[in-house]
Amino acid sequence: MHIPRYTRREFCWHSCQAVSLAAAAAALTGCGGSSPTSSSSTLPALRTITGTVSGSTVTVTIDANSPLASTGTAALVNSSSGNFLVSRAGDQFTALTAVCTHEGCVVSNYQSGTYECPCHGSQYNTNGSVTRGPATRSLAQFQTSFANNMLTIRL
Repeated sequence: MHIPRYTRREFCWHSCQAVSLAAAAAALTGCGGSSPTSSSSTLPALRTITGTVSGSTVTVTIDANSPLASTGTAALVNSSSGNFLVSRAGDQFTALTAVCTHEGCVVSNYQSGTYECPCHGSQYNTNGSVTRGPATRSLAQFQTSFANNMLTIRL
């Protein structure tokens, strides 16, 4: 059996190639797409409500049947301007983009002040900060106002 002999330069070049290929394969495997994987999510899915778009706002009626009718609740608001995560604390509402900052999946699970992305398990608190990766960036937050049972999200 013949073992090829390499110069130091050739050896380093081949070694760097092998390490680069292994790193690229690991990166592709670690972020394999935005479709759900075998997520270990135990958080229940958010109830979904529809928002109405007018100009640069999305409005949602909050009545007794709304999933946002009481404090400590949250909902996924669907509108033609996008999806929003809305949580309620008293008469204060927080609206966040529902697009996960890891790979763009719709964050759709929630329990006890924690939102979770069903694709890769990233978790966020109700102000949008990351509490568990792989996401590293917070969810964007939008201004809200609430009057006469109408929630307004400013885009």
